[in-house]
Amino acid sequence: EVQVVESGGGLVQTGGSLRLSCEATGFTFDDYVIAWFRQAPGKEREGVSCISNMDVSTNYVDSVKGRFTISSDSAKNTVYLQMNNLKPEDTAVYYCAVPSSQYGPICAATGWDGFIYTHWGQGTQVTVSS
Repeated sequence: EVQVVESGGGLVQTGGSLRLSCEATGFTFDDYVIAWFRQAPGKEREGVSCISNMDVSTNYVDSVKGRFTISSDSAKNTVYLQMNNLKPEDTAVYYCAVPSSQYGPICAATGWDGFIYTHWGQGTQVTVSS
């Protein structure tokens, strides 16, 4: 059974940092792309970043480039999202997601966030105060 568990959210001031963790088990971790999404109140869910555990390629939405860094530790079945220089517009619930297939999205290409992700965590709240 695939399980996805996020942690690390919290309240931080503008300019602060947080590191989110996503522990994903129940599948061959090294064969999959893992992604982070976020959803702010009243807004559509947005793809934030992805990492391919096969070739370690990464991708980011433009609004977080240069501020967020995604990484993966296969020994711990965990993907991290280091978020620096946080802004109020980063406030959202952040979700970690695993696609339906190991032959899933090409993380380095556009459209990675439109693939079918079938396994989601419960989400972790990130709140950035101004």
